[in-house]
Amino acid sequence: MCVFNSYILCGFKIPCIDNNFCLNFYGLGRGGKPESADEDESWHPEPKVAKRLSVKSTEKNTASKGPSKEPKPKKEPKPKADRKPRVTKTAKAFKAKETEPSCLKTATGPSDVQNESEESQTSVIVKQEVCQKLESVNERLSFALPSVTFNDAGSGSSEAPTSSQVLLKVKKEEPEDDFTFDEPVHKKQKTSSAPQGRRVKLPKSASVFGEDLHMNWDPIQMLAEKTGVDPWVCANIANLFREENTIPFMVRYRKDLVNHMDADGLREVQQALQELCSLAKKCQSTMLTLKKEGVLTTELEELFKNCKTMDELDHVVSHTPYKKSSKLSKARRAKELGLEPPALALLQRPQTLNLQPLVQPDIEGLATLDDVTTGIVHILADMIAKDKETLTYVLTLCDNSVVKLQSSVSKTAQKEKPGPQQGRPNDINNFKLYFDFTCNIQRIQHHQILAINRGENLKILTVKVIIPDCVGTDFCRWCINVRWRPRGFAQPEMMNILGNAVKDSYKRLILPLLCRRFRSQLTSNAEKESVAIFVQNLRQRLLTCPVRGRTILAVDPGFRHGCKLAVLSPTGKILHTDVVYLHGTGQNREADKLRHLLMLHGCETVVIGNGTACRQTEAYFDNLIKRRFFQPLDVSYCITDEAGASIYSVSPEAVKEMPDLDPNLRSAVSIGRRVQDPLAELVKIDPKHIGIGTYQHDVSQTLLRAALDGVVQECVSFVGVDVNVCSETLMRHVAGLNAGRAHNIIEWREKNGPFLNREQLKQVKGLGPKSFQQCAGFIRINTETVQSERALNDKVTNKGKGKIIGTELNPLDQTCIHPESYSTAMRFLSLFGGHVDQLGQCQLKDRVEAHVKSHGLEALAQTLDATCETLQLIIDGLTQPPGFDIRQDFNQADFKRQIISMSDLHVGLVLTGRVSNMALFGAFVDIGMERSGLIPKRFITPDKLPSDQRNHSLALGPGERVEVRVVDLDLQRKRITLDLVRVIR
Repeated sequence: MCVFNSYILCGFKIPCIDNNFCLNFYGLGRGGKPESADEDESWHPEPKVAKRLSVKSTEKNTASKGPSKEPKPKKEPKPKADRKPRVTKTAKAFKAKETEPSCLKTATGPSDVQNESEESQTSVIVKQEVCQKLESVNERLSFALPSVTFNDAGSGSSEAPTSSQVLLKVKKEEPEDDFTFDEPVHKKQKTSSAPQGRRVKLPKSASVFGEDLHMNWDPIQMLAEKTGVDPWVCANIANLFREENTIPFMVRYRKDLVNHMDADGLREVQQALQELCSLAKKCQSTMLTLKKEGVLTTELEELFKNCKTMDELDHVVSHTPYKKSSKLSKARRAKELGLEPPALALLQRPQTLNLQPLVQPDIEGLATLDDVTTGIVHILADMIAKDKETLTYVLTLCDNSVVKLQSSVSKTAQKEKPGPQQGRPNDINNFKLYFDFTCNIQRIQHHQILAINRGENLKILTVKVIIPDCVGTDFCRWCINVRWRPRGFAQPEMMNILGNAVKDSYKRLILPLLCRRFRSQLTSNAEKESVAIFVQNLRQRLLTCPVRGRTILAVDPGFRHGCKLAVLSPTGKILHTDVVYLHGTGQNREADKLRHLLMLHGCETVVIGNGTACRQTEAYFDNLIKRRFFQPLDVSYCITDEAGASIYSVSPEAVKEMPDLDPNLRSAVSIGRRVQDPLAELVKIDPKHIGIGTYQHDVSQTLLRAALDGVVQECVSFVGVDVNVCSETLMRHVAGLNAGRAHNIIEWREKNGPFLNREQLKQVKGLGPKSFQQCAGFIRINTETVQSERALNDKVTNKGKGKIIGTELNPLDQTCIHPESYSTAMRFLSLFGGHVDQLGQCQLKDRVEAHVKSHGLEALAQTLDATCETLQLIIDGLTQPPGFDIRQDFNQADFKRQIISMSDLHVGLVLTGRVSNMALFGAFVDIGMERSGLIPKRFITPDKLPSDQRNHSLALGPGERVEVRVVDLDLQRKRITLDLVRVIR
C-alpha cells in the first residue's frame, strides 16, 4: 500500500494506485531526483515493468516507504533485424524555442539541448526502453497520430505539439477493443438448414464500394460482423447487389449464392452494406474537403480510412480543422488566447509550468490568474472529451452500471387543463402512464421509447437519462491516476487544475454526450423494431387470399351523407353504383332497394368498410339476414379495413381509372376490390395509409419507405402478374421494372396486342437484358388470357416499326421457371419422356416424383449440370397446376351472419377472431365487435404458437385466425383484454 494514500481533487477522494506516481508527484521519481526542465518532451506511455526495473533507487525508496508487490522479472525483448537503436531526445517541444512562453522556463538549470548529455545514466536507460516499446505502444493508442521521429543525432521534429498530438503523451492502462457505439453483434443468423450454397472469391473493397473509395478494412468482414452472416454469403450478396440484382430475384433464383436467406435477411444485409458505403463516401468527401484546404496529412488520411462507424468518423472530424462553427467553443477561445501550450505542458512537464507570467490585465480572458486557470481547464476538458479511449472507458462504466430513462410531465403541460388542446394532435391524458416513469434502459420496451419520444415532441413530457454518480467518481479517478496522469512532478495547484478539468469535462461535455448516445440508440432500435412489425403486417395484408368468383356489393358506410354502394363483377368490373340512407327515415324503402340490387346481379356477398357507421350498418344487414329478407339468396357479409380508401379516391390514379365516378363512390369500389384481389388494389395506396403498424409517423421515414417499397415489390413478384391483364400500377412493382418500363409494357400491349411469350418483352423500349433477367420469372403469360384477348382484337399484328418475333406460345411462360432454365427443364423432361403440354397434370406430377425418388435430387442436378435449388424450382413449376397462386395458403376474409355486443361478453369466454393489427405491445383481434380486443405481448408465448412460428420475433400477423379467452373487461373505456389460446390453422 502506498504511503501517499490518497488526495482530494474537486470533491473526489482519489486513492493512489501506483507508488511510482506518488514518487514522481512529490519530485522523487527517477532516482529520487526532481525531474529537470530539459527532460524528454516527447514522452510516451511506459510499461510498468520497465519503470520498476530501470531505477534501483526507486525500488529502495519504495521499499523504505512501505510494502509493495515483488516486481516481475523483465523479459528480454525479441531481437528485430530491421530495427535500429534510436535515442529518445527531442530538441524542441513547441514551434520554436525562442517563442516559448516565459511561464514554461525553469528558474534553475539550463534547458538547452546541449545539457541533455549531462543527465543521469538511469534516465537514458528509461528513455531507451520507452523508445524500444514505442511501436507496440502506438498500436494500443487511440489514434495513429504522427509521432516524433528520432535520428542518431538525437534531434527530433520541430513542430509544435497540438491538442490532438498530446494523446501520445498520456498514460494508457491497457489495450482495448475498437471504439464503437454500435449495439453488440446479433447472434449469428442461421440462414437455412439446407446444404451450403456456392462460395465465391471475396471481392476487394474497391469492387464493393467502387473504384474511388478505398478503406483500410475489409468491407466483407465488416458486413459479416454487423449482420452475423457468414463472410462467403456476405461476399455473394455484395456482389449480387453490385450487379444490380433485386431481392426477389435473389431469393427465388439465386438461393445457392445467398444460402437460402429470406427477403428480410437480405434486406438487413443490404441496409448494413449501404451504411458502410455511406461511411466510405463520407470519409472520401471529408478528405477531399481537407485536401482542398491544404490540411490533409498522410496520418490524418489513415485515420479517416480506419474509421469503421459514423461515430468514429465524427470523432476523428472533431480533432481536425474540418469542423468549424460560427460560435467558438470555450476551448477554441482559450486556444486563441495562447493557452494551449501551457495546457499541454501541464500534462507533459508540469514541473516547468508557471502561470503567473500569462496574466495580462488588458486582455479579456487573461486578466487574472483565475481567468488563465479557467482557460486551461476548458482546453483540457475539451481534450479529455474528445479522447477515444476515454469515451470507451466511460461507456464501459455505464454498461456495468444501471442507467435509467426517466420521464415526467412537463411544466408546460402542468399549466394546461386536461383535455384536447388547440393545435395538439393528442390528449395529455394519453401519456399519463409516463408522467412518473422510470425504467432501466436495458429493459425498456420499444413501444415505450416511441411513446415517450412522441410525448416529448408534443411538449407534454420531460425526458432525462439518469447515470449513476458512481460512474462519474470512477471516471475521474481513472483519468487522474491512469489516462491523464501528468508525466512528472506537479504542484498541488496544478493537480487541482487537472481535477477541475476532468470534472468539467465529465459534467459539461461527456455526460450530455452519453445522454444523447443512449437516447439515439434506444430510438434507433425502437424504430427498427417498429418498421419490422410494419413490414410483417403489410406482407400479411398484401398476401391475403383473394375472394374469386363472387359478385360483391361493397358498402362505404356513413350517416349524414348516406352509405355508398358499388356492385362489382367477379373480375372487378363496376356493374352499378348508388347511395342509400340506412340510418334515417325510410329504412324499409332502402331495404327494398338493396334486395332489388342483390337479386338483379345475383349477389350474395356484402363487404362493409370499417369506417364511420360501420357497426350500425353491420347491425342493419344482420337484422335483414335474420329475417330472411333476401331469400332465396344466402347472403353473408364481412368487415374490411377501409384505411386509405378516401385518399385513393381523389388520387390521380383513381381519377384516371374511374373518371366519371364521384370520389365517394370510388371509395366503395376500392373497398370491394380489396376483398376480390387485395394485392392489386392495395398497391395503389401509400403503405403508410393502409392502417397497419404502430408509430409509423414517429420513425425514420427514409427507413420506413425503403422497407415498405421492398415488401410491396416482393409480394407482387412472388405472386406473379399476368402481363396481358395487369394494371400499370401493379406492373411497376414487379422486380426489375419501374414506372417508365411498366408504362412502355402497357403501351406495347395496347399497340401490338397481347404478349404471346416472355421473349417478346425484349422488344419493349427501355427493357434491357438486365431488366429482362430480373422481371421475366415473375411475369406470366396465361394461355386462356391470350385467347380471350385475341378474340377481342380482329387481328394481332405489329402496327409499329419492325416485326414481332417469337409468336408461338410457350407453356413454361405461365410457371415460376426462369427463361434461363428452360433448356434445363426440357432436358429434365426428356429423362422420363415428359412433355411441357402436361404441365400441372397429375400424370406428370406422379412421373416427376417417381423419377426424383428413384435417382435422387442431387444426382439429377449433377446430370443436368444445375444446382439442386434450380432443379427444385423447375420441379415446382412443372408440377404446380396452371394459375397457381401462393396466396391460397393464406386466410380469406371472414364472412358472418350475426354480431355480438359487450353485453354478451364475460371473463373466461372463449371466442374466435382474426388478428387485425400487430403492435409492439401486442396484437389487436377483431372478435366481431365495435372495438377490437388486445392480446398483450406477455400472453403471446411460444407454447401457444405453431412450431413454425415459435422462433419468429414477430409471432402473429394480420389475417391470422386465433382462439382467444376474455381475461378483463373495461366497460367504461370499452377495452377488452384477451389471452391467446391457440392459432387456428
